[in-house]
Amino acid sequence: MIIDPVTLIVALITVSTPVLLAAIGELVVEKAGVLNLGVEGMMIMGAVCGFVTAHHTGSPLMAFVAGMGGAAALAMLFAVLTQLLMANQVASGLALTLFGLGLAALIGVGYGGLPVPPVSRPFPEALRDIPVAGPILFSHSTLTYVALILVAAVWYVLTRTRIGLILRAVGENHDAAHALGYKVVRIRILAILFGGACAGLGGAFLSVVRVQNWFEGMTAGAGWIALALVVFASWKPWRVLLGAWLFGGIAALQLRLQAVEVGVPVALLDASPYLVTILVLVIISSDRSRAALNAPAALGRVFHASS
Repeated sequence: MIIDPVTLIVALITVSTPVLLAAIGELVVEKAGVLNLGVEGMMIMGAVCGFVTAHHTGSPLMAFVAGMGGAAALAMLFAVLTQLLMANQVASGLALTLFGLGLAALIGVGYGGLPVPPVSRPFPEALRDIPVAGPILFSHSTLTYVALILVAAVWYVLTRTRIGLILRAVGENHDAAHALGYKVVRIRILAILFGGACAGLGGAFLSVVRVQNWFEGMTAGAGWIALALVVFASWKPWRVLLGAWLFGGIAALQLRLQAVEVGVPVALLDASPYLVTILVLVIISSDRSRAALNAPAALGRVFHASS
């Protein structure tokens, strides 16, 4: 059996979409100087809220909105803890992941295997039937194209607008931004909510579009990969896209290698996307000066407003 490169590329784009959505949201959060390690918990909450809503309403749009809302609610909890109560960001993020995984498992009891409506594709079948280019460019769900547009929008806002300049200023030096009159806490809370909504959208895509099912722990570390991709991308949106495609390509390839029964242990193939991600991060992190130059200077630091 020969692996078809066209179907592999199509699968690559589909597999990478949830991680891409979560990673681009986390990039905005970290650009504002906040480190939210709760991406995994927000993704699984988006997955279960999206799936339950899709099953009961029959509307994929409502499912995506519910996924964003459920994850944003968790993000708001994190924002209150870290920005208003000034709790430790690392501890709060880890607690958010554990809380999200447990709450999602509770909400999702009895929903495994239930049907959800199909998600429409924006392009007509005539375009999808074009050899090679058709499946690669025109066969995806609407949310996949939304993810690509979101990457371009985040890049534009961060690099070409006053809003992006203020956001980056808060992430680089929150004291100086506060002295200039910017509402640091308000800006960071909005960034955290945006990141949570993106993570929830990625989770809803996973359960409603890609897997079309719900089961406990279905994100399987995708939130942690999203966190790693932000570092891999040196906090640059277009590199987040490349990193997500790298992860998605390896994940799609290992599934096909399992199908053709290559002489490699299945457990090693399952772990290969994560192993490659770790390897890439180790290589990038070896240049400490470059990593320090690209990271927001106030990342993870608690802001205390002067009286």
